[in-house]
Amino acid sequence: MKTFLKYFLAAFLAIFVFCLIAFFFFMGMAGAAMSKATPRITKNTVLQIDLTNNYEEQPAKNFESLMKAEGFDAQPGLYDVVRLIKKAKEDANISGIYLLANNNVNGYATSDEIRTALEDFKTSKKFVMAYGEMMSQSAYRIANVSDKIFVSPKGFFDWTGYSVNLMFFKGALDKLEIKPQIFYAGKFKSATEPFRTTEMTEPNRVQTSEWMNELYSDFLLKTSAQRKVDTATLHQLANTGAIQTPQDAVAHKLIDAARYDDEVKAEIKKLIKLGPDEKINFVSIEKYSLAHQNLGGSKGDNIALIYASGDIVDGKGGEGMIGSEEYVELLRKARLDKSIKAIVLRVNSGGGSALASENIWREMNLAKKEKPVMVSFGDVAASGGYYISCAADSIFASKNSITGSIGVFGIIPDMSAFFKNKLGVTFDGVKTGPLANAGSVDHPMNEQEQKMIRTQIENIYADFKQRVADGRKKDTAYVETIAQGRVWTGLKGKEIGIVDAFGGLEDAIKSAAAKAKLKDYKVVEYPKQQTLIERFLGINKNEEAIADKVKSELGVEYYKVYKQLQQIKQMTNSAQARLPFEFLIK
Repeated sequence: MKTFLKYFLAAFLAIFVFCLIAFFFFMGMAGAAMSKATPRITKNTVLQIDLTNNYEEQPAKNFESLMKAEGFDAQPGLYDVVRLIKKAKEDANISGIYLLANNNVNGYATSDEIRTALEDFKTSKKFVMAYGEMMSQSAYRIANVSDKIFVSPKGFFDWTGYSVNLMFFKGALDKLEIKPQIFYAGKFKSATEPFRTTEMTEPNRVQTSEWMNELYSDFLLKTSAQRKVDTATLHQLANTGAIQTPQDAVAHKLIDAARYDDEVKAEIKKLIKLGPDEKINFVSIEKYSLAHQNLGGSKGDNIALIYASGDIVDGKGGEGMIGSEEYVELLRKARLDKSIKAIVLRVNSGGGSALASENIWREMNLAKKEKPVMVSFGDVAASGGYYISCAADSIFASKNSITGSIGVFGIIPDMSAFFKNKLGVTFDGVKTGPLANAGSVDHPMNEQEQKMIRTQIENIYADFKQRVADGRKKDTAYVETIAQGRVWTGLKGKEIGIVDAFGGLEDAIKSAAAKAKLKDYKVVEYPKQQTLIERFLGINKNEEAIADKVKSELGVEYYKVYKQLQQIKQMTNSAQARLPFEFLIK
């Protein structure tokens, strides 16, 4: 017993000392990072925004940021970026904004909000300048608002138009002898197409062409307004491949000049009246955020801002998910909290579980009876993302938000042939009745089983349409004409009545404040994020660390494809109100 106690105490002491050393090491690292990251906002400071950064809905807090010594909130969220640009507009020490515009990994609505903030910044008469060595169309979507745009003389400027490519898995499933057994409501509900066809169906091709061309038209219109080139000419330049070099882009007035980095910096020095040998004080928006930590206001009543981003799933969910259990609780707390006078739900989701969407809708509907409830759409708020939104008092969206997709589907794979012919596995058993094992993947569904699933899908679809009809004050017959799983842009969404107003998150918050008759207010953001210390001590979930690592290795664009493949497993768990896989627009 004495020996056991001796070894136990020695082991306990070793663990305690290790934790103590690790704690002080971490705090030392954090202190050094914070010290190094403290921004110097002096006269003639230029705010720098790198469009290759992915500005998600909430600030990113991860170890990679800390190791870069950018600070605890190294990557501000989108709403922070918008508010920081507004701060810079009023900041006498900020002379202008410099955009690093090589690529832009942010979505269309996100890009719209940043671009709108930059347009507002320009009313201060301060400059906005953009530079890229290889400028993509996605980067130009934001950069074209700039006073001057430069590209490296030996670089590249993309002007080729938009395209959408979807992945189809039917051929792979056929080879594996897996039959997906698909049920869906709505002829445009294309989320199941990758499993039942090898190419786009005609209804999907029609709807995709329509919304993609609306996005492209918006891009051309905004470019035309800034660069004083008519849209027909811009379209022709893309169709003929006329822009091969940065010099071509200069000749056709898409950019101002082909310049090297040092030449662009020299131009900035002239603008802010610095000598040739003086150094420009560039401050990244990440570091600028450290000087403005309290962006939500500090006085007045509270407005709850709840971010709902990711797949909608049953239960608590996890990183990058909208778990029904967590969001029902968040909405309920906001509804019952007397200090909260209004609620704004920011939705960026292509949907997911129909049941989870229904549960969140229920709390939204209850909250609306108690206080103003507004919804702001991000890049995507469709299918289940629209389901959870439709009860709101008002819905705000960018013209380029993707919404609608009011439809439902379910997939129950028959894997019996795969198990038998590919793996040599067979199944046998006993049951109390013919439907006892309905929905199992070990056999093809019979007619009665199929009828049960179809009835469930149709009932959920009917409920979905009724929720939309009640929330948007339309009759169900009209909703059916705009439903059918059809995808719409925010532009068309307002026209058909599923969106109330164009605007970003700040517009939704102002509307909530006005409806609640608030003059002064604080924005309190949910879900609350863990601190880096909490993450370091292992309080964060393991899957979050894995997701961060995968995203870091693959990059944002390929990580989206990885997420699409993960969604396949989720689709077989329950009836789904979900968009077709995330589409990548070139």
